[in-house]
Amino acid sequence: MEAKAVAKYIRMSPRKVRQVADMIRGKSVEEAINLLHFVPKRASLPVEKVIRSAVANALNQEEGSKLDPEDFKVKTIWVDQGPTMRRYNPGPMGRASIIRKRSCHVGVIVSNG
Repeated sequence: MEAKAVAKYIRMSPRKVRQVADMIRGKSVEEAINLLHFVPKRASLPVEKVIRSAVANALNQEEGSKLDPEDFKVKTIWVDQGPTMRRYNPGPMGRASIIRKRSCHVGVIVSNG
């Protein structure tokens, strides 16, 4: 059985979140959460929340009461680029230099197989 969870508009660069997502792809949920808990990256918190949400979604389905949360593994995880906010800073000679504040969407599919 599979379950999916998606977190949208996370205010972090997709490149930085992908570094964390690549570490846990294919691992068991228990191992992935334990790994994310001790990774010194800011992106590990929203990725951990998405994984926990996917497991909760699986347990709330019809056959979910028979499942054990420790049997799940991270089947797929993806990080897509979200909208970019543009802000301006004063630059030299009266110009404006742009600041891009990037965001991303994180999706996870967990399965018990």
